[in-house]
Amino acid sequence: MENKIKKLKTQLLELLKKEAFRKGDFVLSSGKKSQFYIDGRCITLAAEGAYLAASIILELFKAEDIEAIGGPTLGADPIAGAVAALSFINNKPVKAFIIRKTPKGHGTRRQIEGPSLMAGSRLILVDDVATSGKSFIESLDILRAEGFNVDTAICIVDRKEGAKAALAEKNCKLISIFTPEDFGIKV
Repeated sequence: MENKIKKLKTQLLELLKKEAFRKGDFVLSSGKKSQFYIDGRCITLAAEGAYLAASIILELFKAEDIEAIGGPTLGADPIAGAVAALSFINNKPVKAFIIRKTPKGHGTRRQIEGPSLMAGSRLILVDDVATSGKSFIESLDILRAEGFNVDTAICIVDRKEGAKAALAEKNCKLISIFTPEDFGIKV
């Protein structure tokens, strides 16, 4: 398993560096300024990147009993969809879900979109990039209020700016595939 994940991570990092990583002056969604930016959707919405990210995530959790994987829209959407599709191909289907910023104002008025999930089920949160952890925390609170068991979040890149600690305070561990050091950035 280690060699398989290592090979997949090498390929994904190369793709991230080529297509998603930028140096310069950026303002993050948190309002903080940064000297680098990683646009994860450039990768997760491309066939190769979606496949690599989903493959890594499935390898990390293949021995665990998980009903569904998902997270805050928009970063989680392509990752969750790719994981669900690949899990079906691998004969161990995992459902996908997305969490709207606010509940839908019509129809079922749902905030958690996707197939029906049973309260008490184990869910994994996912997102492309984690900074402060705010999106993860909001998603975690919504899921737990609905009775779901969520103790793990995974991101492609943890910027190491507080997300891990914020999630730990909520008894949820953060697993990151990459950190800024993988891109030559010291934090």
